[in-house]
Amino acid sequence: MSAEKSPSERQPPVSAADAAQRLATIVDAAERAAARVIDDAETQAQSYLDEARDRADGIVAERLRELADELDPPSSSERRTGHLKPVEAPSDEGGGGESQPQRRAGSAGARLLATQMAVSGASRKEIEARLRSGFEIDDTGEILDAILGPEE
Repeated sequence: MSAEKSPSERQPPVSAADAAQRLATIVDAAERAAARVIDDAETQAQSYLDEARDRADGIVAERLRELADELDPPSSSERRTGHLKPVEAPSDEGGGGESQPQRRAGSAGARLLATQMAVSGASRKEIEARLRSGFEIDDTGEILDAILGPEE
């Protein structure tokens, strides 16, 4: 008989409690890793959605500009610089007594976009932000008041 012990005899037997503790530690680590993967995936997905939304908003704004130009063609001097321009406040300086006809602020495209957004449930602030970024309209009050009613 050999004095050497078999490998199973060299290590003390593992108790069920020790095995359960090791298993719990492994499961806990796996759950934390899975949670990090899910969080990373959600963050990345939100980033992709935001980028896609921005691209879509740009496409819609450009298409609305084109439609506005079709509905209200720009003059030949406007064609070089673009039809849609920010609304400027009328000047209070007297111009010799002649008054220019008041033009409604914003374009047909901006009003159409604002109406579509309002119908789809967008807030006043969301619509205002889109008009400012997509149409470069500084004072959106007239358009928003016409569509949503006066702000209280």
